[in-house]
Amino acid sequence: MKPVFPYPTLVGDVVCDVVSVSVDGKPLPYTKVSPAERVVALHETGRADWQEAVLGLRARLPDDELREGPWEDVVCLAVLTEKATNARTTARLRREADGSHTGSIVLAHACHLRRATLSLAIVATVDGVPGRLVATDERDWYVDLRESSPVRQRDIEIVQADFRDGPQEWLRPYKDSPWIVETSGDMPVVYLNTAAVEGLMEVLSGRGGSPAERTLREMTASHIAHDAWTAMFHTAVNDLDVDEDGTPVMPTGWRESVLRAMLPDVLPGRQPTDALYEIDERRAKGFGWSELQTGIQYAAGRRARVARKLTTAVRAVDGAERITD
Repeated sequence: MKPVFPYPTLVGDVVCDVVSVSVDGKPLPYTKVSPAERVVALHETGRADWQEAVLGLRARLPDDELREGPWEDVVCLAVLTEKATNARTTARLRREADGSHTGSIVLAHACHLRRATLSLAIVATVDGVPGRLVATDERDWYVDLRESSPVRQRDIEIVQADFRDGPQEWLRPYKDSPWIVETSGDMPVVYLNTAAVEGLMEVLSGRGGSPAERTLREMTASHIAHDAWTAMFHTAVNDLDVDEDGTPVMPTGWRESVLRAMLPDVLPGRQPTDALYEIDERRAKGFGWSELQTGIQYAAGRRARVARKLTTAVRAVDGAERITD
């Protein structure tokens, strides 16, 4: 759902392009930038301990509409953010003779962890009120510090780690758990505990095997997926922005994908915008929130195909028993 503003906003397209990237003053190879995917990949750039990346930008605005409309003191801002580190950097783009807006924005390596979002915001004075948001680029860029290929869409990241004796101390309180799901960053991560269940990693990463091994692998994968969908949904609804009227706004990225996939099962018969509003109301005011958990579990189970995997497992066990008898 797009926010509705109580003042005139731009109708025409606003587009921002990354036209150049340099890392510590050296140009980034062209293969690390994908205009189609709108992604910049900063991993394996040839400098492991780089300090900063500078992104050259060019934005195109609907100049005719701006000239004829009620907007004054128009400013074009590039905004670089990452929720995992709460980092935020802004840069003002300058207007060129051809009508485009150009400039650059700096990404400091020390301030970012995984994936930063580059967005474009157009602010202006409207009805005598300065600094009002009048337009944005509807498709953000992503600057990925963990990927060597500029790919926009990714699956959930899977990381194997020793929760008990590994280098990541924050995992040690969960040493008895076979896995946990972490959703605070720009991409959900499932951490598999290599020290919790002996042989589990081999089963999960294996192919084929005995019927018992295949059944165990499928059921475990389904269980992990169910936990991941549940955790992602809760993160998505607990991290909603609202417009000026207090109406929740559909998020972007993986959070939007999760909500659009699960909302029809969590609250059947409602449009996504209506369902999102009701969920936000229940979460904020407390009424009906516990009852909603049943729908969330059901929706996560459908996404993880729990019933299908369980049916296959039961049939496999029943068939093995019949052969034994």
